[in-house]
Amino acid sequence: MNIEVTSVSKHPEKFAEVASAIQVITGEEIKRSGATNLPEALRLATNLQVSQFRSNAWIISARGFNAAFSNKLLVLIDGRTAYSPLFAGVFWDAQSVLLEDIDRIEIISGPGGSVWGANAVNGIINIITKNSKETKGLYASAGTGTFLNNYEAIRYGGKLGHGFNYRVYGQRSDYDNTFLKNGDDNTDKWNLMQGGFRMDWNSSDKSTLMLQGNLYGGVQKTKPDKSPMNGQNILGSYTHHFSPISNLNVQIYYDRTWRRDIPSTITDGLQTYDIDIQYNLSAGKHNNVTLGAGYRFMHDEIKNGSLFVGFLPLTRDLNLYSSFIQDEILFLHNTFKFTVGTKLQYYSLSDFSLQPSARLAWTPNEKHTIWAACSRAIRAPSRIDVDYYIPTYPVAPGNLNINGGPNFESEKLVAYELGYRVYPAAKLFLSIAAFYNRYNDLYSVEPLPGTLTYQTENGVQGFSNGVEVSATCQVIKGWRLRGGYTYFFKKLEDKPGHSFDFSSLGNDPKNQFSIQSVADLPGNFQFDITAYYMSSRPNPRISEYFTFNARLAWVHKWLEISVVGQDLWKDKHSEYGNTEIPRNIYAKLTCRF
Repeated sequence: MNIEVTSVSKHPEKFAEVASAIQVITGEEIKRSGATNLPEALRLATNLQVSQFRSNAWIISARGFNAAFSNKLLVLIDGRTAYSPLFAGVFWDAQSVLLEDIDRIEIISGPGGSVWGANAVNGIINIITKNSKETKGLYASAGTGTFLNNYEAIRYGGKLGHGFNYRVYGQRSDYDNTFLKNGDDNTDKWNLMQGGFRMDWNSSDKSTLMLQGNLYGGVQKTKPDKSPMNGQNILGSYTHHFSPISNLNVQIYYDRTWRRDIPSTITDGLQTYDIDIQYNLSAGKHNNVTLGAGYRFMHDEIKNGSLFVGFLPLTRDLNLYSSFIQDEILFLHNTFKFTVGTKLQYYSLSDFSLQPSARLAWTPNEKHTIWAACSRAIRAPSRIDVDYYIPTYPVAPGNLNINGGPNFESEKLVAYELGYRVYPAAKLFLSIAAFYNRYNDLYSVEPLPGTLTYQTENGVQGFSNGVEVSATCQVIKGWRLRGGYTYFFKKLEDKPGHSFDFSSLGNDPKNQFSIQSVADLPGNFQFDITAYYMSSRPNPRISEYFTFNARLAWVHKWLEISVVGQDLWKDKHSEYGNTEIPRNIYAKLTCRF
């Protein structure tokens, strides 16, 4: 529990003392879960809702709004934003990292807009990979199974000169089809290849430089055609420590993505250029200030397909300017920490926005932390809010159509949170967080008066509340349990003068829990079980489901042989829509030199 996290305040803090609802998944826990990709690894976070609805597609959300175009969650990979301005969400099939190289994943449920900006509304996922000095030597792994048809990965890391470390890697995965509820094949099998590198250079005791890049390509084998995708990204980060209490970080990245979607036949190509500067300093013994500024340019180019659905204009140049300041004040013998800050942001589709927050943490001793927070966050408009049209061409009078949303504004949230972390026993850690969220100007699609033309508007408001509980217990030496439970309730309503069926704004379970058991057995064996439960969802009706994964491995020096069973409770189960996810049993051989 003494692990340091950076996602709450953009500087290191002890996990047990932060004033936020945060969970951490370590690389070891990911390996012991048997996960084969990032979305499966994120099921370990009990403050996330993860639903798979195609072989290559997942919906991941925090604190509700679990819908096909989930858009209130910020996802970062080593500081690079995995964001599509097409729908303000994430294409999860394109977000792949070598799971062996993940140091930890920090998951915040609740707003973080005061330091991270737009779309850090209901949560933040920050995926942090290992420094290349921790991945020296050769790693090779291969596996095959019933749903994960085959998997191969290789990585090599080394050192050149003084303080310069590097690694290069490549991986490929091939997944089979899911099924429809009538038993038919869903024809959605897919594969992905990815490779890349990372270099870390400690040029001096005060300066560090990191450079990494990735490229990928994959295809979903849908009928009657295929849905291909590919992309490349490169990220550089420089940090200089002027003193133990003052440092500067500059981060620059370029990201290109391209994909063609079937059956809509829409093609989307996005190029992103981003620069972020952050400065930390201490204004006295009990006052730490963090400030920063950033600029992001996105060139999005769409090619509408043969169907009468698409985007106008076809090309958008989007600019995002931002700056933030945050002050952390310690008082009463450092038992209280008060953090206040705000983010000022300008975006091409939404004009200026202000996202302030205030957080207070009281840590009377090392066993107890009580915290509270009040925050404002916004979800900036995406192209599907503003530029989406049905049809894209003139039609005969009397036909229904959608005419975009030229007046669509940012969705708004004011959140109130209260939490408690405690060590009730020497080997038990417990965290509880309660929240109340008030939303305004949520997405709606409504007819223009006196016409058959529909337009995107901000016609919905409402609230949500809930409780999140997580715990970790070291039962005995070699056996650890971690898990949690989340209760969630949401109520939405039309704003005065508006009318919209807001069931499409999320199909959320009221109850969910998960538990992971990690056990080291005699004879170099490991036996791990991870179980999940999600209650039923109302609209569309999705039945409750329970499932569990099991992993048995033999580890000896450089060799690891494992057999993993995923979704063992039933041969198939449904998580979203009309799709059923099949059971997967696979074997994997791993070598580390």
